[in-house]
Amino acid sequence: MDRPFIHDDFVLYNETACRLYHDHAESMPVIDYHNHLDPQEICEDRMYENMTEIWLSSDHYKWRAMRERGIPESLITGDGAPYEKFASYAETIQNCFGNPLYHWTHLELKRYFDIDDMLCPENAGKIWDICSRKLKSPSFSAQSLLRRQNVQILCTTDDPADSLKWHKKIHQTVNDIRVCPTFRPGNALDIEKKEYPRYLERLGRAADMKISGIEDLTEALKRRLEYFVTQDCHAADHSLERDFYRPASEAEADRILKKRLAGECVMEDEAAAYRGFLLVCLGRMYADRDLVMQLHIGAQRNNSTRMLHRVGADAGFDGISDFHYSGQLGSLLDAMDLTDQLPRTILYCLNLNDMPMLAAMAGCFQANEQGIRSKVQLGSAWWFCDHMHGIGEQIRILAETGLLSGSVGMLTDSRSILSFPRHEYYRRILCSRIGELVEKGLYPADMDYLGKMVEDICCGNALRYFRFL
Repeated sequence: MDRPFIHDDFVLYNETACRLYHDHAESMPVIDYHNHLDPQEICEDRMYENMTEIWLSSDHYKWRAMRERGIPESLITGDGAPYEKFASYAETIQNCFGNPLYHWTHLELKRYFDIDDMLCPENAGKIWDICSRKLKSPSFSAQSLLRRQNVQILCTTDDPADSLKWHKKIHQTVNDIRVCPTFRPGNALDIEKKEYPRYLERLGRAADMKISGIEDLTEALKRRLEYFVTQDCHAADHSLERDFYRPASEAEADRILKKRLAGECVMEDEAAAYRGFLLVCLGRMYADRDLVMQLHIGAQRNNSTRMLHRVGADAGFDGISDFHYSGQLGSLLDAMDLTDQLPRTILYCLNLNDMPMLAAMAGCFQANEQGIRSKVQLGSAWWFCDHMHGIGEQIRILAETGLLSGSVGMLTDSRSILSFPRHEYYRRILCSRIGELVEKGLYPADMDYLGKMVEDICCGNALRYFRFL
């Protein structure tokens, strides 16, 4: 009998890879330090009605593929019947040749539901019924699903004005899964947005103060950051999608903010100067509190205005920007490093072409007296890059340009609670890439050292880097 598609040695192409994965990577707990899960669902230990609700209701990767297959929006984000949506995805996934969705889909069916069949229109009804029955069991609640994948720590993405009430409740009621908030102050930086003045009012209420100038804003952000730290926050996150750094004084940033609050338009250069000033201030706050700063660079958001108006943001209409930013990034990091207040920093790119530049840039800012390993590093293959080639390229470029041994490994960056087999996918590719070099004679077959390195990349490095220990 032929072995199933998702078998024990899936994506493990040589003996060294198999040994490294099965003896070291496979059993490592999952530390998912960046995702977009809803902490309320975890806190309330949500039960899910069916596969459409748990699998398709928030996954824009799947939505994009379905649209490309010609599926009507009513069966994607619309009011179509749940089974019809699932059947439409079954018809889509069979046509995802070479797309990581094909591997993720079947890893998820295998790991959560013990299904070996390849999803397609002919067996969609059978798989729907099997999964629907299993989803009724308490062993398929939100927390149980996390335990099933050995998720020990996960970090959500949270606005500075959020109350974090669900995180508080999780800390009080859940002992074996650590759910940490992440400070994401993008709304405070995006001064061009129409709703910016209203957002500052909301932030001011959360910080118990009125924001009328730049000194007020930085104080409000400081207060909220300190609150996040009391709630087990270990990282901050920024999405940089346009010019993000021009040197600016506090007086210049104050002038730009007051201009915006007076109802005037802010020019592109002014917005970049404003963002740059705040990013430096925030980075120094992170350094003082020993937090990690994550910079996700290069999304081009909401390209289809028609569909933005119809279904909203974060629905699969973002793309890859090709703007040039190495000079801005170098200057931003240098502004913090100049006073020795550059925090641990992870650099992610959405454009694969930027990976060598980011890896080289990271190498310029490693010097520190605290003994921090890989203080600034090339982040994992993110979003449009987290396919087999992109993951392999991130591993190759980091190994050739820096120290792969210092990597903090993979993350899901997902809104789907079934997305955690992506860690397994990364680990299998990692072990295959290492095994390939070993079996070509390009690195000694020192399995003790390599096994420890794999364990560190999968788990140990993230525990230390984010100070989860």
